[in-house]
Amino acid sequence: MKKKVSIKDIAAHLNISITTVSLILNGKSKEVGLSDILNEKVLKYTKEIGYKPNLLAKSLRTGKTKIICLLVENIADPFFSSIAGFVEELATQRGYKIIYGSTKNDPAKTSELISLFKDRHVDGFIIAPTEELEADINNLLSEHVPLVLFDRYYPAIDTDQVVVDNFDSTYKAIQMLIAQGYKNIAFVTLESDQSQMHDRLGGYLKVMEVHGLTPCVQKIAYESVEQDACTLIKQLLSTDIPVDALFFGTNYLTLKGLEVLKDLDIAVPRDIGVISFDDHEVFKLFTPGITAVVQPVALMSEKIVELLLEQIDHKADVRQKKKIVVPGFLNVRNSTGQKK
Repeated sequence: MKKKVSIKDIAAHLNISITTVSLILNGKSKEVGLSDILNEKVLKYTKEIGYKPNLLAKSLRTGKTKIICLLVENIADPFFSSIAGFVEELATQRGYKIIYGSTKNDPAKTSELISLFKDRHVDGFIIAPTEELEADINNLLSEHVPLVLFDRYYPAIDTDQVVVDNFDSTYKAIQMLIAQGYKNIAFVTLESDQSQMHDRLGGYLKVMEVHGLTPCVQKIAYESVEQDACTLIKQLLSTDIPVDALFFGTNYLTLKGLEVLKDLDIAVPRDIGVISFDDHEVFKLFTPGITAVVQPVALMSEKIVELLLEQIDHKADVRQKKKIVVPGFLNVRNSTGQKK
């Protein structure tokens, strides 16, 4: 039977200390100033011999699995997949692996996923929470499980969170439309009490009020977007209200709206202006390109990982929860040209 190779064996073969091998295999070489050449030498050798660490023994020894759970609404969504990519890269640099889960905005499914991964002793959670998940979040907090919420939050729950300024970002986007001469601006959004959707609606209503304009809001249930969005947007454009601009609360609603505009032969921006909250790769391929509110995913991811690892590394410490709000910005394309 082939003898299992240990860290001690690796150190002896390479004529370096066991501590040095351990630091490199745990992704801490940069933290302690080990050279890239030495780091590469150890990793290359362990790969050549097929070294596999005993993860169970390691987790029992350290109290850590070096695994973080990331739960998002839909991992296929460009915003969430971008966050996932950045978070994974940053976590890997610190020696952590990421497990993903898509909640589909379903509280029951999200609760099951939290329970499942908690039983597997992940070191912490990064969650874009659904509605009606307060009990699960409070349970994690009461058990001192490291946790960061992002994209949306619960006003009544004190926890680390990283969000974009949805109110201000929406306000400025609508303000830009108004400056371009648009007056009958409709807001197509989700039927949702989630904080990010609430704040986007709040920004829209406030700027319309400030400019003395009449708001026009079309809400669509998340679970029926695929079936009903196009029909409801068509109905909105068929009313007596002469809508001259559309602001969509999410990028997937924008895609549905663009489909409707094409079907109705409504030209952008000649007949109607369009802005999306959240960009999408395809928006720059449209003719004209679609203006979008962009969330700074790289910065958000950096803050998310920073807050979570701070909790993991100092689990016994009690500190104030940190609420980080980052500004969104407009990626202006040709869908919001001056109204003629």
